[in-house]
Amino acid sequence: MEHHIWAHSAESGHRPGTSLVGFAVEAAFSGEGEIGTIGEHSEDVGRSYIVVDTGHWIFTKHALLPAGVITRIDADERIVYVDCTKKQIKEAPPYGPPGEDPFAMEQFSRHYGTPHS
Repeated sequence: MEHHIWAHSAESGHRPGTSLVGFAVEAAFSGEGEIGTIGEHSEDVGRSYIVVDTGHWIFTKHALLPAGVITRIDADERIVYVDCTKKQIKEAPPYGPPGEDPFAMEQFSRHYGTPHS
């Protein structure tokens, strides 16, 4: 079964209408630990994503991650696990406000590729 990078997978435990803002984000498979905190969450059909605030205070970087990289949501612990590494997030295309760059979704899709199953 093919999974769309801009949609939550059925296995992730995502419940439509539940905000993920404030949840911690951790790399699911690389063992790198916490990546940051979700500052924005979109459930737009075909354009679902999270924006992760990485770093601290003035050095915060905002990284957009397509919903398809989310492998598991632990609502009790308020942690979202993603199928990417800190390096992959660091090397992602720059994040700007949604709609600012018409080619942004294509760039992010190429960068993150198809999530692992």
